[in-house]
Order: sequence, then C-alpha cells, then structure tokens
Amino acid sequence: MSAICECRWAMSFARGTVLCLWLIAVLAACATPPTDPIDRAAFEQRNDPLEPLNRHILDANQVLDRILLRPVAKAYVFTAPEDAREAIRHVLENMKEPTLVFNNALQGELKRAGIGIERFVINSTVGFGGIVDVATLSGIERQPADFGQTLFVWGLPSGPYLVLPILGPSNPRDALGMVVDSYADPFTILATATGVTELTTSRLLANGVDQRARLLDVLDDLQKNSLDFYAQLRSLAQQRREAELHHGAAPAAVPAAAPEPGPTTDDPPDGIARQASPLPSAGQLY
Repeated sequence: MSAICECRWAMSFARGTVLCLWLIAVLAACATPPTDPIDRAAFEQRNDPLEPLNRHILDANQVLDRILLRPVAKAYVFTAPEDAREAIRHVLENMKEPTLVFNNALQGELKRAGIGIERFVINSTVGFGGIVDVATLSGIERQPADFGQTLFVWGLPSGPYLVLPILGPSNPRDALGMVVDSYADPFTILATATGVTELTTSRLLANGVDQRARLLDVLDDLQKNSLDFYAQLRSLAQQRREAELHHGAAPAAVPAAAPEPGPTTDDPPDGIARQASPLPSAGQLY
C-alpha cells in the first residue's frame, strides 16, 4: 500500500512539474524580443527572456551556498582525503550507469549503450561496486547521456534558459529530463520498493556535496573575476550543455551577437579559460 501511495505521489509530482514547465515556457514566449538586429541576435543566443526572475533565483541560491553548501563542501574536502573522495565519486557514477545505458539506447546509440553495460559489469564486480573505476583504467570510457539529451534527440526544443532553485542553470526540457531520470533510476526504484528511501536521500546528498566540492575553485574564480557573474555563468553553462548534447562534437554555428558582459582584458583570468571542462551539466550548479 505504501509503495502504491508513493507511486501515485511520484506521478502527481511529475505531472505538476510538466505543468509548471509548460507555464514557464508560455510566459517566456510572451517576452518581446528587441527590434534592433544586433540586440535581437544577442537575445536569441542567450535564450533568456526570464532573466529578471532568473537573477533573483541565482541571488537566493548564492545566499544558500554561502551559508550552507560551500561550507559543507569545504569541510568535506578538508576531512576526506582525495583518494576517498575519488572512490565515493566512482561509486556514485557507477550507480548512474544503468540510466546512461537506458538513455543511450533511447537515443539509438546502441554502441554507447553496450559500452555502458560493459562498464557497469566490470566496475560492479572487479571494481568492487565502483570503488575503483577499472573500466576507465582499461580504456573503456564513460558514455554520458540523460533524458534531457534524449528529448533533444527526439526533437523537443529546450525552451528558455532557467535558473532552478539549488540546482542552478537549466531549461524546461532538461528540468523535465532530470525528473524522468530520477524516477527511472533502477536504484531509486529498488530503494522505494523495499522501503529503504534513506539510501536514496543519502545518495542524493553525497552527490550534491561531491559536485559542489569539485567546483570550489572554479566558482570562486568565476565570482572573483567576472564583472557579471550571472551572464558569465549562463554563457558557460549553455556552452557546456551544447557540447554535451552533441557528445562533445562542435555545435552548429550561432548568429553573431554582442558579447556577454564580463572581463575586458584580452586574457581571461586564471580559471575562467578552463571552465568548459570542469563545469557539470545544466542543473548541477547553483
């Protein structure tokens, strides 16, 4: 009976999320683009008609980050040796592997799905549940995929740029993808079915702390050196996501537009030039 109630709650939550995202997309469609060609090109490239709302959410996220998330991440880095943090990260990534396989298969990427299955089997056995990433050490690279990317392959537009509470940069398509990935995750389904939801909560918290710990220096540098942290974060998150959607291949060219506000020196400040690699997927920043 409990499992049935939780399933109904999950379905209601998913329906509510879809409705909210639809309303956001409708509101965004009502935004009036600039008439000047250059300004309009910049407007379309940013895809951010909800910028005033997004800035307020980012401000709230930063307050939460200063008083809770960043201190917890710094304490985690201080108390846990690098090898231990790496082992925890490998376990968390191994638990996500079935979802990667699922999405690669839905995208028609059967070779990538097969590699994911191979990685999961190797790391779950020889790698002691993923503590050691034996697959990567053997040259079998991870094949990232998520349901937001699957929806992209199926032709669903992204919708406007969004800053989600706590989760950070995203868009309606990717936000919906996160909901689907969360409820389709085999370990989440198993934990819910067996009534061990504490494991799901612990996994969620561990993943959040690990993600924030990995971005300590990156975000500190970005906030310190950006004239407009919001614009710089948006630009980097969108570039990162565009690369992910194409599996790292160069995306289609975008129309020329006015540059984002940011540092005015010819050489970007230390750390910012290297942002593309360390930044996580949309929805994983604040």
